[in-house]
Amino acid sequence: MAERSGTARAVDRSRHNTVVLVVFTAVTNLADGVLKIALPLLATTLTSSPGLVAAVSLALTLPWLLTALHVGVLVDRFDRRALLWLANGMRLLTLAALLAAWTSDALGLPLLLAGSAALGVAEVIALTSAMALTPSAVGPTWRERANAWITGAETVCNEFCGPFVGGMLVAVGSTFALGATAAGYVLATAVLVLLAGRFRVVREAREVSVSARIGEGLRYLWERRLLRLMALVLTVLCSCWGAWLALMPLMATTTLGLGPREYGMLLSALGAGGLVGALSVTALNRLIGQRRVLFADLIGTFAMVIAPVVTTELWVLAGGAFLGGMGGTLWAVNARTIAQHLVEPEMMGRYSAVARLFSWGAMPVGAGAVGLLGELFGMRAALVVFAVAVLITIPPFLRTMTPGVLASVEQGAAPDR
Repeated sequence: MAERSGTARAVDRSRHNTVVLVVFTAVTNLADGVLKIALPLLATTLTSSPGLVAAVSLALTLPWLLTALHVGVLVDRFDRRALLWLANGMRLLTLAALLAAWTSDALGLPLLLAGSAALGVAEVIALTSAMALTPSAVGPTWRERANAWITGAETVCNEFCGPFVGGMLVAVGSTFALGATAAGYVLATAVLVLLAGRFRVVREAREVSVSARIGEGLRYLWERRLLRLMALVLTVLCSCWGAWLALMPLMATTTLGLGPREYGMLLSALGAGGLVGALSVTALNRLIGQRRVLFADLIGTFAMVIAPVVTTELWVLAGGAFLGGMGGTLWAVNARTIAQHLVEPEMMGRYSAVARLFSWGAMPVGAGAVGLLGELFGMRAALVVFAVAVLITIPPFLRTMTPGVLASVEQGAAPDR
């Protein structure tokens, strides 16, 4: 009876913490999505240079390449909920500075770029801490469901609602947009108080340098065959996403002959696919198995990239975007669940940082590469290169991601390195 009561309490705690994490994710991703629209639009009031306006978006994402590994060490040393509070505190202070400068007509481009970079660093801390905290907050039986709901909240709020709400708020006024975003971060900070449990990592007695701990995180991923495969495949897939997102605005309005309305439908299909993936991943895992569900991301990304190469039909392009968005969510949920089964709590911060460095860092690389290839060989030829890159990942995926390996992960046993 006592054992059953303990199990029921664990389930209740997992359910409660899942709701808290989903609400926190939804609110912060809504605010992040608003900023990704609002800050570049704010830059257009300060400069007419396309490069300088683009630099604001670059400043928001560049911290993933420059700080992710160091943040991973931080996450494995300190209380992960406290780091989430720290990240939101950084966001609030930065927004307060930008808001004060804007209302006093003192906002210049250097300050806007510095603020964007600070917000980017805060995002690195927040996302790495949240991913590392989840296994401590949610029990094994609830993790797949929790990851699905969290990923769904990210997709809906960051890709759907955030940009839409951001555009509406900026239309009302930049002051209102920055203030509303700050209010969202305040709400998210308060929600974290409701998390049940302790999230401080037991620190080793031995003193180890930051560079040594970064090396441990890199070696940890590289020496484990399954984790290494997921990181390398995801690097290719994310570079394809970066290439598609960078090239599609120009390609859609020129080569494909799409107007603003049709292009909006194309992006909506991408987000709709992500939402469907989040809602269906648990059922699909049970119906066709985790291996096939993971493989669906390779097929979906290939379809998304190759569709503009072979046709100008909007329904085919939207279908490819839908499959790409759905596959991306299916992969994200399952990859998180697998990592949470395999990675020790004291290593989760560094692993999360290294894994995101591979994935998020690949997006600007893909964007830059597709631009260069497009200049040299044309836009369709550039996308063909990325489609071929996806096909090259299929043999190592099938060879490493076997049913036996996934079964051992499900049973809590680490597969052979």
